[in-house]
Amino acid sequence: MKDEMQQSLKSVTTDCAAQNEGATTQDATALCRRTILKLGFGALAAGAFGLASTSRAQSSALRAQTAGAALLDGTVVRLVPSEETVRVGQMEPDTPVAAAVKSGDTVWYDGTWTNWGNEAKYGMSFKEREPIRKKYPNGAFSLIGPVVVEGAEAGDLIECRMLSMRPIDWGWNSAPPGVGALPHDFKPYLRYLKFDSERTVAAYVPGVNIPLKPFQAYIGTQPPGDKPVSANFAGSYGGNLDCAVLGVGTSIFLPVQVAGARVWTGGSMGASGEGNVDQTSIETAFEEMRIQYVLHKRAVLNVPMAESPDHWIGFGFADTLDNSLVACLRQMIGWLSAATGIAPEDCYGIFSVAGSFRVTQYANQTGTVYATVPPKGIHCMLPKNIFSPELQQHISMFTRT
Repeated sequence: MKDEMQQSLKSVTTDCAAQNEGATTQDATALCRRTILKLGFGALAAGAFGLASTSRAQSSALRAQTAGAALLDGTVVRLVPSEETVRVGQMEPDTPVAAAVKSGDTVWYDGTWTNWGNEAKYGMSFKEREPIRKKYPNGAFSLIGPVVVEGAEAGDLIECRMLSMRPIDWGWNSAPPGVGALPHDFKPYLRYLKFDSERTVAAYVPGVNIPLKPFQAYIGTQPPGDKPVSANFAGSYGGNLDCAVLGVGTSIFLPVQVAGARVWTGGSMGASGEGNVDQTSIETAFEEMRIQYVLHKRAVLNVPMAESPDHWIGFGFADTLDNSLVACLRQMIGWLSAATGIAPEDCYGIFSVAGSFRVTQYANQTGTVYATVPPKGIHCMLPKNIFSPELQQHISMFTRT
């Protein structure tokens, strides 16, 4: 019965996440309604709220933690970026393991690299950087990994708790030719930024100081298959989420698709506006970063999501912003209805009156040197405070089970 219920719950999010690039004319709740009505709301509520299992009991203490909170147990594993532990522009499935951890362990990334294999240096002119950019047609991000989590299997979930990120003392913002929301309005430009000693602010132009809110643009588990996966992409495994709200204090949930999960991360950012309209954030690297990895066995969630102290966050990626919003909305309706037992049409209304759908990135690379173009992205911010404490707890537990 337990296995059947978990499979049924998983089918809800599967159906509602289907056709991410499908027609926008389809009723936004149709996929969710068919599955949920077939299962019955009572069964869903029992599955979300009442089922217990050995694996759940063993990790109950983990689920009691708030988003981003560090556990007291677990060890710290150091990972140093090097030619052996970094791949530029793509996840490579045959890369040797960079670090192996157990659930609850924290990886101390003893630095991350700037884009293009750490070849981006302060003060380089645009002309000096163009040959470097063209060396890496698969993408710019210097991905460090893979981190293997002991016991992780396809169908599990990895919770990535973003504990700390300290940028180096500089970064840049740039717009190469043919990119961004306005690819023809301005000449290509490159602006370097210096950070204060506390790494709290970047001086952009005189009188304009940008608060630093560091995050990782890329974090994903390895998809199945023997071919490299471009770091420009995002999918059910995570990847190029490039979402400015995924900073310290958030938990990012990534479905496991291969044994060990094989987590990669890169694209260290100092700050970004939501929308990323000129195609870049404050691109930088980190002096150090710590991520705690928590394994949740046999999870229902099969799309990437995130949780901050105040919001649940979902994603949608497609070739247009319209399709991205529809994909994000369908996934969020399926998740919320399965987690709470609330009818999908009521979830539709909840997202309309309380959800905030924001442009993650307006990707446009008509003149790019890269072999693959990032999708356009939408993320949804659902505030926790609209739910009762009991429902908040149920939703948090469901997301982790």
